[in-house]
Amino acid sequence: MQTKQTLRPTPTALLNPRLDPNFKAIFTQETKGSYIALQSFLSSVLGRKIKNVSLTANEPPVDMDTLMQMSFDVSVVFSNGEKASIEMQGRNQNYKYEARSEIQIARLLNNNAKQGDAWKSEKVYQISVLNFHLPKHDKREMTWYNMRDEKGHMLSGHMNVIYIDLLVIKKLIGKPVEELSALQKWGLYLSYADDERYADYIKQITSSEEGIMEADLIIGKMSEDDTNWFLQNSYDTARRDYNDGLQNAEQKGIEKGVIQGEQKKAIEDAKKLLADRKYTAEEISSLLGIPVESFTSTVAV
Repeated sequence: MQTKQTLRPTPTALLNPRLDPNFKAIFTQETKGSYIALQSFLSSVLGRKIKNVSLTANEPPVDMDTLMQMSFDVSVVFSNGEKASIEMQGRNQNYKYEARSEIQIARLLNNNAKQGDAWKSEKVYQISVLNFHLPKHDKREMTWYNMRDEKGHMLSGHMNVIYIDLLVIKKLIGKPVEELSALQKWGLYLSYADDERYADYIKQITSSEEGIMEADLIIGKMSEDDTNWFLQNSYDTARRDYNDGLQNAEQKGIEKGVIQGEQKKAIEDAKKLLADRKYTAEEISSLLGIPVESFTSTVAV
């Protein structure tokens, strides 16, 4: 019998959950399992049991034509009116994440504010899962920012920016599962789910946490589809082409104009991915580290 050709490296290989579209897919399926995974992840981050939460539109409304659009990868609202946006950032790009986070959380709070003059609004959370240190000197597994004075007094606690550092958490690999916190389990799963060398250890983690087990089932099902492997491979190839071009140009001391020429390949790959209509321009921009406008001007979406 002829064996069917597949892009999946092995029969048990899993897609990379740190890739933005794959991460997003875990929490946005209209299934009970996806809902359980979302509850579990949010509970592990916020340190409280999240019982009721629902998905909302991925992008906030834009009041003016000139207002910059921002993509909220996974946007949710809690039963008490609080809101959160969740995103995965797999690599450090050439823009200031801290400023970006402040703008995003301010936008989210503005959209959650109620009409009237009583200044009533529920808390909002900008949750970023990072595969790099931010700030570079910060080596904590989770950093929670809000507005405080120089003595540590907090204003109202309405705006909360949360960074989860996978580089810190992944160092816990091999630690007895029963000694891990829920957040550490999520971090280790996201860091190593696609590495078959740690399959047995990851199985222990998924067996210990229902939400992570559901996430693993979702990624496993997605991994059966060759289309998802094709798109992941396309992302990886485009990213390598872009990074190799920059590295080679920098090593040879070539001027900025030539370095920009090396980016042309990444832009061409981005246009091809956008034409496939599988992922949004914002998702492609996030992965390749190039502006949306650099590859959308001539592509019909």
